[in-house]
Amino acid sequence: MNIGLTGGIACGKSTVSNMLVQRGAMLVDADRIAREVVELGSPVLAQVAERFGHEVLFQDGTLNRKKLGELVFGNQEALKDLQDIMHPSIRALMRERMQQYEQQHPNKLVVVDVPLLYESGLQSMFEEVMVVYIPRNVQMDRLVLRDGLSLEQAEKRLQAQMDIEQKKALADILINNEGSLEQTEGQVEQFLRKRGLL
Repeated sequence: MNIGLTGGIACGKSTVSNMLVQRGAMLVDADRIAREVVELGSPVLAQVAERFGHEVLFQDGTLNRKKLGELVFGNQEALKDLQDIMHPSIRALMRERMQQYEQQHPNKLVVVDVPLLYESGLQSMFEEVMVVYIPRNVQMDRLVLRDGLSLEQAEKRLQAQMDIEQKKALADILINNEGSLEQTEGQVEQFLRKRGLL
């Protein structure tokens, strides 16, 4: 069985994916894959530098994510260009890893952590989609605290994603991460028990 795992920025997706992995799930991390596809010397990195200029690269030729982020956050056209360059390679690698895990571990849950799952229209790749949810005001507070952002910077990042209430409405499985860690763990275990995976 596989699920897509998503939520908004600072909602606690990593926390929930760790809980699932600790209970035997296999994890495919889209963020990690996104870093892999722009490693030094990759064709994707060359395309990114060509589109956004060499100022998005450090002296050693590796990607300066912060600089790239400054160029694309709040600029819809630039963000779309970046997604068009990166998404095909990310999706191909995600599918490959999912299939590998499903073949090697047919009785385990395969969890694919995709921050922009709905925004990228990837829900059809998965049997079910799990959304990690916290209300937007809590999301804003956690994002400012976690990343040391100004309210304006945090707002820009939140606006670059689908609203968390919309994701909540689309979820097959909802994990409310507003409470304590124990409460979140309880919901994760309940989900796994229901699916016969615990």
